[in-house]
Amino acid sequence: RIFSLFAETRSGFATLRQLAAEGVRSKSGRPFDKGSLYRLLHNRISIGEVTHKGQAYPGAHPAILPRALWDEVQAIINTPAASRANQNRRQSPALLRGLIFGPDGRAMSPSQTRRRGKLYRYYVAQAVMKGARSDCPVRRLPAGEIESAVVAQLRALLRQPEVVVGTWRAARAEAPEITEVETLAALERLDPLWEELFPAEQARIVRLSVERVDVSPAGAAIRLRLEGLASLVQDLRRAA
Repeated sequence: RIFSLFAETRSGFATLRQLAAEGVRSKSGRPFDKGSLYRLLHNRISIGEVTHKGQAYPGAHPAILPRALWDEVQAIINTPAASRANQNRRQSPALLRGLIFGPDGRAMSPSQTRRRGKLYRYYVAQAVMKGARSDCPVRRLPAGEIESAVVAQLRALLRQPEVVVGTWRAARAEAPEITEVETLAALERLDPLWEELFPAEQARIVRLSVERVDVSPAGAAIRLRLEGLASLVQDLRRAA
């Protein structure tokens, strides 16, 4: 089951999150973390082999995993995570769908057009989408630019002391033993992990973390969801 899940998600982070949601635990009785997950995925006992001094030999026990699935999982593991994620970039979801609002307080809709074989993505004001005449100061935003700006601002916000404290307090509802230092350490893991995540997983994290983004000619203002950040902290701790 775990090998199949990893082959499906192609992501250790996503696999750990799903295992936690299903209550699957390791042989020690503890929830899986990054170390225990990858030890299992590298364990050749699953294919009826044993290792000695780095060499694999046939074991006395039967294989419990198809060799094709083992090979698929090892190929995924041996592909840099960032490269795995980049394979799905063309199918990138609208990161801010339902979260981005214009100066009129109405949600901006994702839109796209193709010119000379190149895809252009935007977030468009409702009045423009409906073809109405409007003096809205923010009619259309290039999706890639505003998404990058929001992610950069989100990363910066997650390092702010007041956000860390608020997230820590919210996280204690599920994990009373967690400390403020552990909360900060978990949030800091998001930066190096971000580029390795598939677009769908990035979108999930944004939806967990962000309540809404209000844009104006002056810029973008993010309203955070502390309860969602607390859930994200638990995911990031497992991925450590």
